[in-house]
Amino acid sequence: MRALVISGGGSKGAFAGGVSQYLIEELQHKYDLYLGTSTGGLLISHLALNKTEKIKDIYTSVNQKSIFNNCPFTVKKTKHGQMEIAINHFNVLKNLVLGRKTFGESKNLRKLISKALSIEEFKELQNSAKDIIVTVSNFSLNQVEYKSINDFEYDDFCDWIWISCNYTPFMSLVNKEGCEYADGGFGSVVPIEEAIRRGANVIDVVVLETEVTHLNRMPSKNAFSLMTNMHSFMADSIEKQNIRIGKFVASNKDVIINFYYTPTVLTTNSLIFNQDKMKQWWKIGFEYAKRKNIGLNELID
Repeated sequence: MRALVISGGGSKGAFAGGVSQYLIEELQHKYDLYLGTSTGGLLISHLALNKTEKIKDIYTSVNQKSIFNNCPFTVKKTKHGQMEIAINHFNVLKNLVLGRKTFGESKNLRKLISKALSIEEFKELQNSAKDIIVTVSNFSLNQVEYKSINDFEYDDFCDWIWISCNYTPFMSLVNKEGCEYADGGFGSVVPIEEAIRRGANVIDVVVLETEVTHLNRMPSKNAFSLMTNMHSFMADSIEKQNIRIGKFVASNKDVIINFYYTPTVLTTNSLIFNQDKMKQWWKIGFEYAKRKNIGLNELID
């Protein structure tokens, strides 16, 4: 049984899309399991449908307005050409006055998910032998949960995809089934162990970080940049732990894991959705997967 696992990583998911497109279209890999966390959860349904061009068009055309109905930050370019975020005081204050639990709201993303994945496509996936699984964090029960497309109706599964991406406190905190849920990356950034638990013996894993740390973060400019740096630090730690545990479990069960890390640091803030850069990252992902597999074939020969 072969699985495709895509980690969380916000806008960097475009790189994962490029890698996956090469694996599916060029190498003709047939996957039984598709597992995604956060941005990975947005990709996997269309990848399972073999509709890579459709999700590519959608993914590389989003911007902040596609995600947020109330964006808590502004994006500006520094004098060095880098993009950074600053607090949108009006939007944050509005959310607080309305009694929201987060600084921003991401309901536009929920609408985009329903628009991108039709009921017919959902039923096609349910009727197939493939399993589509997204990772969510249950804050009320303090646990990670994995939601399979086979266990829910259309609207509920779209909710789970959305919840898996909700990077609180910048995006929505969702109350569902009596519990508070948010981004799956708070507990499981790279769900390798879950893929093995569900029976995978060959796993292709796309990790939206470099294999070796190349980044020395710049000092925080404001409270929001500090919070994103803190979140990134925690996510990196969880990611490394997920990979270590995944490798350990795989070694004990003779599972083959193929890792695809980003070759360079793509961005220092994955909450910034730049269409031009995301199109470039998709291409980089495709070419990286191509080079890696050509290199492997040459070594085997």
